[in-house]
Amino acid sequence: MARYNRSKILSITAAQVQELRKLSGAGIMDCRAALTESHGDVKLAFLLLRKRDLARARGMEGKPTGEGLVLSYVHPGHKVGALVEVNCQSDFVARTPEFRELCKDISMQIVASAPKFISREDIPQTMIKKEKEIYRSQAVNANKPPKVIDKIVSGKLEKYFGEICLLEQPFIKDTSITVREYLDLAISRLAENIVIRRFVRYKLGEELKEGIAID
Repeated sequence: MARYNRSKILSITAAQVQELRKLSGAGIMDCRAALTESHGDVKLAFLLLRKRDLARARGMEGKPTGEGLVLSYVHPGHKVGALVEVNCQSDFVARTPEFRELCKDISMQIVASAPKFISREDIPQTMIKKEKEIYRSQAVNANKPPKVIDKIVSGKLEKYFGEICLLEQPFIKDTSITVREYLDLAISRLAENIVIRRFVRYKLGEELKEGIAID
């Protein structure tokens, strides 16, 4: 983030800071700095904060995550629920209200959107191959030109990943971002690596299937 002086800070209004805080969830000083760098453009400042959060999250990747929580959520009516394990680096972060809220949001996401895997890397290659064959067959039967079939298959496969992979689903509380982006924001703000390790979703009368719990 660019350096800024007191005179520049004073040119940023409280209304602009509040608007950016509402959009990003970032702290006051981070919002002021981003607004200063963007010359008061709230949308650009929001993008700058997103870029910063992503960089911080990527810097945390690979750090050991031996702490965390196992948290459940049961939807009103008690017909569907989820159990999720989310790991972080320290017990201190695991006990914060922010981390608990993250775990609750993830479990609610699982209940609402019924993912089958955490990420695309968890999907067996046999499943991906089968999906590709289905999409290719559909394109051929629809008499699509051979030169665009690969592109069609690739596009449908990306949509498939977005439906069944938890990290690639639209976040239920803000569909303009994915669960992965929401997780990156949490990593940036809590300054620790955070990993969704495994989950299981229960629906009354429904048989559990392989792939729902990731070990």
